[in-house]
Amino acid sequence: MKPILATLANFFFPGAGYLILGQRIVRSLLFLVGVIGLTYVELNVKTAAPDYYLPMFISVLVMNTGFAIDAWLLAKELDA
Repeated sequence: MKPILATLANFFFPGAGYLILGQRIVRSLLFLVGVIGLTYVELNVKTAAPDYYLPMFISVLVMNTGFAIDAWLLAKELDA
């Protein structure tokens, strides 16, 4: 259950999955702070510069997918 929870947490809140696993604590907190800032920018870009919203949305989606995959692999490694 922990791998799934960590994976989902890292997808929606990069860094949170690592906290669930008890790993990479300092980096996790830095990722979370960065995500809060990036979300603020992403929401404002939608109205201020709509042409940039789609590339930014796709970039964030790719980044979050990478964080989710990394949390899954780390959780599986810790279970092994």
